[in-house]
Amino acid sequence: MGRSYCPKCQKQIAWYDNVPIFSYIFLLGRCRHCRQRISIQYPLVELVAGCLFLFSFLVHGDSLLMVARDCFIISVMIIVFIYDLRWFLILDKVTLPASLLVFLFNLYLGMSWQNLLISGIIGGSFFLLQFLVSKGKWIGGGDVRLGLLMGLALGWPGILVALLMAYIIGSIVGVFLLLLKKKKWNSEVPLGIFLSAATVATLFFGDYIINWYLSLLI
Repeated sequence: MGRSYCPKCQKQIAWYDNVPIFSYIFLLGRCRHCRQRISIQYPLVELVAGCLFLFSFLVHGDSLLMVARDCFIISVMIIVFIYDLRWFLILDKVTLPASLLVFLFNLYLGMSWQNLLISGIIGGSFFLLQFLVSKGKWIGGGDVRLGLLMGLALGWPGILVALLMAYIIGSIVGVFLLLLKKKKWNSEVPLGIFLSAATVATLFFGDYIINWYLSLLI
């Protein structure tokens, strides 16, 4: 992929200008060479990622392997979120290798391979069915691979929690955008942003949500 460079002047960015958050503040949000503004997206992503990494350490700090697994999933979901938000794309070259790696991570952490495979099949099949019924009009093929990744990352019943959370949040945001007249009924909505956010939330709070729901039934 090569070194980072300014998208405006194409100049390569030195390591001391590429320190997360601090370089942006020090340079006042501008490129050192051409003085064009740097998108606020970069420090925001760095801040969110850093906070989530820290939260993972606080929650799972007794197992560095689990923290590494969390940070890997968080990084992948941030990539999914940004690409789907900006370009309506979910990259197979991101989700497919990540599916294999997170499967191996979870196996090593002691999760049942049967549970992971069933959950992965449920996640992928949930979107594959929609893709086939709608002939690709409702969702794209990238969502199918993302569903597989979610299932392998979260296991059962975590995948169910994440799917429900994503669709509930997506519906609320969709209605809000309709009321503000920012979207129309036939407008395309990047589902991946809700799925990736719900995956990270379920990673940390899935068990609490499941226990809360079961307590209501009991």
